[in-house]
Amino acid sequence: MSVSVEKLEKSMAKLTIEVAAESFDKAIDKVYNKQKNKIQIPGFRKGKAPRHMIERMYGKEVFFEDAANEVINEEYPKAVDECGEDVVSNPDIEVSQIEAGKPFIFTATVALKPEVKLGKYKGVEVEKMDLDVTDEEVNAEIDQERNRNARTIEVTDRKVEDGDIVTLDFEGFVDGIAFEGGKGTDYPLTIGSGSFIPGFEEQLVGFEIGKEGEVNVTFPKDYHSEDLAGKDATFKCTVKAIKTRELPELNDEFASDVSEFETVAEYKEDVKKKLAERKEAEAKAQREDAAVKAVIEDSEMELPEKMVETQQRQIVNDFAQRLQYQGMNMQQYMQYTGNTVEQLLEQVKPQAIERIQSRLVLEAVAAAEKFEIAENEIQEELEKMAKQYNMEADKVKELMGDREIKSLKDDLLVQKAAKFLVENAKEVGAKKTTRKAAAKKSDDAAEEKPKRTRKTAAKKSDDAAAEEKPKRTRKTAAKKEEE
Repeated sequence: MSVSVEKLEKSMAKLTIEVAAESFDKAIDKVYNKQKNKIQIPGFRKGKAPRHMIERMYGKEVFFEDAANEVINEEYPKAVDECGEDVVSNPDIEVSQIEAGKPFIFTATVALKPEVKLGKYKGVEVEKMDLDVTDEEVNAEIDQERNRNARTIEVTDRKVEDGDIVTLDFEGFVDGIAFEGGKGTDYPLTIGSGSFIPGFEEQLVGFEIGKEGEVNVTFPKDYHSEDLAGKDATFKCTVKAIKTRELPELNDEFASDVSEFETVAEYKEDVKKKLAERKEAEAKAQREDAAVKAVIEDSEMELPEKMVETQQRQIVNDFAQRLQYQGMNMQQYMQYTGNTVEQLLEQVKPQAIERIQSRLVLEAVAAAEKFEIAENEIQEELEKMAKQYNMEADKVKELMGDREIKSLKDDLLVQKAAKFLVENAKEVGAKKTTRKAAAKKSDDAAEEKPKRTRKTAAKKSDDAAAEEKPKRTRKTAAKKEEE
């Protein structure tokens, strides 16, 4: 196999890979042995017809396509290693020559790692975070725990109030005609959860058990159903039951039930300590993100579109994998949301660009500072991975191989560069959390919001895919092995 490189515009390149005729013939023979049991030739038992007889009957090219795929899959990675270029995209493959007895030639058009012209990266300004933990934040955290341990009791002697959980029958009408999907029976709804159309839940406040009433709303203009978007609707509603959540009293008994401490004072002190640790971790991540973004803004790089497309597909593939963990596949997701793969790819494009830019500037900083990774640092990382996956460190290293060890080393260099940026950044200002914001955060977290449809759940997954923070590391062989 031989490979030549033609540099193109915008960090693109065309690799021309030539494979010896003998190698291509071996690939044809391999395909023949795989497929012969499926081919019936008159005069021969199934699977016993020699290759030349099959080629005589169906043409010499009968195995060419599959053999070409065999050769490309085997030789392309070798060509990338041999050419010495830093390829950062999936290839566009074209076959240039495929003939019996002649070398097999194909081209791969790929994106190459673009040049980064670093701007200022030492002493970039990042916002100083307020790490003080207030009493309001401690109380808000404890209130969340009380909400998680609340008991639900049935109410029969009053009307519906905000925060109640009601069992509801409803039917919706537009212009006096019932519409599809607008009817529900024994539906559990938390008043104030925001699960229904704006204005719907507020109007249920004051309803009495067993008495039918009307709720008048207007569907949002961007409602997913075009037939209902922007239209006025009337819902006939009957509250069949009311339940409310009763929070446990904050006392020593509660503290001992939900923690390892015997008194409220000790419990509060532990909550405060954990909140401080959480704030420190969040502040560290935010400082790193801010520092990297500042370096990106002052640097110059031109991203090849193919590189961005490859990253977009990687993000969507990761998202599809997370959906599987939730018991949903991409086909179901597309059905529930009405999205297409193309729309999802476009949605994650800004994230893909940010992820690539972050990686590139951190690699450039590591190179500028001449950072190196010692063998003991690699070993420490392997031992962490081994502990995480309950394996021996040597086994993890064996599974990874030379290429993924190099990838691990690159990841460690990036982490070292990120730490360097933070350590050399200048903190300015201070962002404080107000009491009102802390209380609202507590209320939002404590509220259990029921989902009206599976489509709503899929929409939240969609948003999560678009808003996920950029990743600066790659999956390891140990992780792949576990999967």
